Amino acid sequence: MHGPIDNDIEEHPLRYKENGIDETEISGILSTHFNTESETPSPGVRSKKLSFPDSDATPAPDYGISPDKESMELTPLSGDDSMNEKHGLKQQTDDVEEDSPYEVVRHSVSNKDDPSMYSLTFRVWLLGIIFTGVLSFVNQFFFYRQNQLSLGGSVVQLLAFPAGYVLSRVLPTRKFTTFGWVWTLNPGPFNIKEHVLISIFATASSGSPYAIDVVTIKKIWYKSDLGFVASLLFILTSQIMGYSFAGLARKFLVYPAAMIWPASLISVTLFRTFHEIQDFGGKMSRTKMFWICFIGSFLWYFVPNFLIPALSYIALLCYMAPNNVIANQLGDSYNGLGILNFTLDWSTISSNMGSPIAYPWAMACNLFAGFVVVMWIITPIGYYSNTWGTGNMPIYTAH
Repeated sequence: MHGPIDNDIEEHPLRYKENGIDETEISGILSTHFNTESETPSPGVRSKKLSFPDSDATPAPDYGISPDKESMELTPLSGDDSMNEKHGLKQQTDDVEEDSPYEVVRHSVSNKDDPSMYSLTFRVWLLGIIFTGVLSFVNQFFFYRQNQLSLGGSVVQLLAFPAGYVLSRVLPTRKFTTFGWVWTLNPGPFNIKEHVLISIFATASSGSPYAIDVVTIKKIWYKSDLGFVASLLFILTSQIMGYSFAGLARKFLVYPAAMIWPASLISVTLFRTFHEIQDFGGKMSRTKMFWICFIGSFLWYFVPNFLIPALSYIALLCYMAPNNVIANQLGDSYNGLGILNFTLDWSTISSNMGSPIAYPWAMACNLFAGFVVVMWIITPIGYYSNTWGTGNMPIYTAH
């Protein structure tokens, strides 16, 4: 008998072949559920004659195959697990917990999410806009200092946590309705998602754009002012272009599990320290350990910057030979190459490259080796051999 099953197999052969099932297996599976040649039903099937119309205009019956799905998954046709396993039709009901294959990521990033936790709240918009404006102004204002003062995302993380907590206690909880959308100034306790969004707001605008160098150099050194509108458009164009390239590179630099961003892991760990209770070495909480280090570093900041400024730059070569020109050129902190130069000021260490804690050991060694080769070997050789007339100029200067 040439029925609808055979018609469907002839019309849609790929539906079965892509799942590794041929016509004989399909017919065998269906025959275990009902008899297509007689009116006697199989066990477990209601006593009713099963008939199918032969019209081609009628959609083909569903045999448990989902051809529209990209994965071409199969749905079990019976409660018999042995039959389903034999034909590869057993459902996978257990959810596989996704986690990073790298231990450093697993220790820093949680693989669990709470979908019921609110995120884009009034507190996020208020604090995010405030911190964005303050950080962008402060960093650009101090951008022209010889020893730059830079406020990064960690500052926002520290200040946003108490600010969000205070707002969660003082803002009213009254609900408002706007265009059918119900919202409130204070949905509840300040949570980690709000904290992260505020930091993203501010961090995205905390750094000075590279294009500002072009605008400044043209105005100061070449006496050619682009004007406010032209300068603004030039800077916005460079920034938008950078974000565009970042979006295009997400597939290769963000989504793969092998792409680890160490600085982001530090930020994630700090977020979890504020919002999760975890022990540090089994003796104290991570939050308590953090505040001890924070207060200690805050108090020490005033020692090299105000009380004993000499601790910011300890130039051993200059101390050993204060009247030697070559020793001062090689060891001077401001106008030399800084050979055998040490510091006890953390702001000096992190002023240009950021916190060295964020860099893995291999990457830090790579950066230091490149610096030594270029600044401490190639530069002195080129300078003292008067390459390109460099001996007529200072060995290192911003002028």
